[in-house]
Amino acid sequence: MDLDALRKADFSLLDDAVDDWSTMVKDLETLKEEAEKGLRGTANKAEWAGYNADVSKEFIGKTTEEFKDAHGQADSIYKILRDTRNELKGYKTQLVDAIERGRLKKLTVVGYEGGFTVTTDVPPEGRAQEDKDNKGEITALRDELQKILDKATQSDKSASTVLTAIADQSRLGFSDANYNSRDEAADAIKKADELARLAKKPEDLTPAEFDRLNKGLKDYADDGLFAERFATSLGPNGTLNFWTGVNDPHSAWELGHKRSDKFDDLQKNLSLTLATASQSDSADMSDWKYRMTDLADKPVGRNGGFPLGAQVMTNLMRFGNYDDRFLVDYGDKLIETEKKFTGNGRHGAWTRTGGDQLLNRTGTDSGWDPMTGYLKGLSNSPDAATEFFNGTFVTKDEDHDFTQEIKGKEEKRNLSNFDYLFEERDWPQDTDDKGEDSIAGRNYLAAALEAATTGHPAGEIPTVDTPPHNAEQSKLMQSLVSSIGEDPERLTKYGYMSDSVGQITSEYLPDMNRAMSDVPRDASSEKWQNIEKLYPIAGFEAKLEHTDVTKLLFAVGQNEEGYAAVEVGQKAYMGKLMDHHLDPALHADQRVSNDHKLVIEQIASQSGEVSGTLNLGVREAIGSEASDKDKAYEHSVAQRKNMISGGVGTVVGVGTSFVATPWVGAMVGGAAGTATSTVLESVYKDAEGHALSDAQTTGGQFWNEGQVRNGTIAEDGARAAAEKNNSLDVDDAGMIARQAAHQGYLNSQAIVEGQAPGSLTSF
Repeated sequence: MDLDALRKADFSLLDDAVDDWSTMVKDLETLKEEAEKGLRGTANKAEWAGYNADVSKEFIGKTTEEFKDAHGQADSIYKILRDTRNELKGYKTQLVDAIERGRLKKLTVVGYEGGFTVTTDVPPEGRAQEDKDNKGEITALRDELQKILDKATQSDKSASTVLTAIADQSRLGFSDANYNSRDEAADAIKKADELARLAKKPEDLTPAEFDRLNKGLKDYADDGLFAERFATSLGPNGTLNFWTGVNDPHSAWELGHKRSDKFDDLQKNLSLTLATASQSDSADMSDWKYRMTDLADKPVGRNGGFPLGAQVMTNLMRFGNYDDRFLVDYGDKLIETEKKFTGNGRHGAWTRTGGDQLLNRTGTDSGWDPMTGYLKGLSNSPDAATEFFNGTFVTKDEDHDFTQEIKGKEEKRNLSNFDYLFEERDWPQDTDDKGEDSIAGRNYLAAALEAATTGHPAGEIPTVDTPPHNAEQSKLMQSLVSSIGEDPERLTKYGYMSDSVGQITSEYLPDMNRAMSDVPRDASSEKWQNIEKLYPIAGFEAKLEHTDVTKLLFAVGQNEEGYAAVEVGQKAYMGKLMDHHLDPALHADQRVSNDHKLVIEQIASQSGEVSGTLNLGVREAIGSEASDKDKAYEHSVAQRKNMISGGVGTVVGVGTSFVATPWVGAMVGGAAGTATSTVLESVYKDAEGHALSDAQTTGGQFWNEGQVRNGTIAEDGARAAAEKNNSLDVDDAGMIARQAAHQGYLNSQAIVEGQAPGSLTSF
């Protein structure tokens, strides 16, 4: 900064800008609160159906987040401008004061473009001697002025840097940048440059530098400016070389011996940082993502061979929420690479040999199979997961060996990425850190499918903001249920996948109940219209077959976590349906029948069939020998209670497809006194009691006891709904529900054994 620019600076425009941004922050604060309480609050309480349920509600949720981001970004800009303005005013005052002190000492300061001079204030003919006599004072003033100008320059430059960085974070909309001061934002960028320099020399990294890097990534992983600066400073090649170099036992020998127990932390912190960086739309980050994708099929380092870029990078995708577009583009490149190394899926690949370095440090697998880490990344990013699984692996016109029989002839078939990964892929053998066979690949496949079909990250539960299922999610669900129906061993051979598949199932219960009604799906049919009213769906229906649903439930029932997800979900769903349909205020066009007994009978019967089918799966898993295996099932049911947040029944998507209630209906409808709360309290109490019992149980005993429990819980729910809504005699409601649930439970055995289900619908 030139001396005269600061000395003559007029801050009136900057003052106006600071005032304007201050006003903007206050206005956006008001808009943010109105959007959160008004726009989003109203949307979550509204009755959504059809296209509005799929698009409008989600759009409103994203718009509300934009108001929040706009406020945060505006507040950051205001604070940066304010801090910079105040500092520059202070530096101007210091500069003017210093010049004035010099004047009193007969020193003159002359500024010009690019610098300034300090001389004595005497006539030219005597100036040389005067300058010589006052050399110390001249030098001191010069140095003082230069320090002030350096600080002012740094203040101005850092403000420019962070403001540009914030603006570059998002091409459309607003970033979530939120800083309390300019220095806080500037420090984040400075720290990123410092840590990127360390990461550029993995082979020379000392344990102390490793610790500094690891801690810095942990502290700043969620900071958008830091993450973008770190990633782009390190670069795509640098990122791959860093993780490969750290894990190379030859080049990083000291780290391997002194910090190997911290490598898992570094992997997580680096992954989280890169995920945050990927959300940036800056030109440098866009180039980073493009070049990183291009490196997927290329060797890391200069020696050629393995590992490839995809094998390294996918291990850094396991944590955090990566940008959806980047994940999908990377997935396309990964599929291209997979096809190249497997002969379009004809054989396996990615098997690690003893000499290959570990690329994954979480202990679940070696990291040599790039699909494993990538699927773990997809499990955190629902939209990307949906698009990836519905993408194409091979078409029938490509050179491959996947066929299907059409009119008695074997013909090549099209395979989606889901078809290939779930049904056809030759998964490489791998081991975990205990030397046992790794289950990570298929386990993360199930988790990624959970995200892809439900619309929320795997391991979480739907919230009031989770939109109803869209067309692509429902399409994938149809493929999943059909595939398991065709060959249940695709799930039962890998029971550890059932926790995710069980959660998926629990969030598609309305779709499944529709399928189990056995009413032909005909829009002009009065019976089908009644089924649509009985099991309302706000988003897109997954059109399933009853036999496939039965096989899915039977398979899921053979795993305690999968069983618990569906059993608790179905019971809560039953209670929610009873509350909904017995409500006297229910709008006429949503009412399936004025005969409440008939409604209760239908709801309880199908709920009984779901529980019966699940319990047949449990019977299969426990076997005929008395044991404590049933305790694991009861414990899993009881544990679902711990997942509740904010109200009874939020364990699963029991309200996911309700038109007349908020999305997570049990969050509101699960209040004390509702059928939902009564049912769930019965479920948990019963499970907790059985889990603590000393008695050992056979599969047959579990089945028989389940029949009694099922009837009792249905009765409790019907009585609560009848009492709350004053719709019919409480005792009559309870008796009808118990009998219908009993019959539905018994029907499940005949259906599992292959008998035609036949329609149980009386409407």
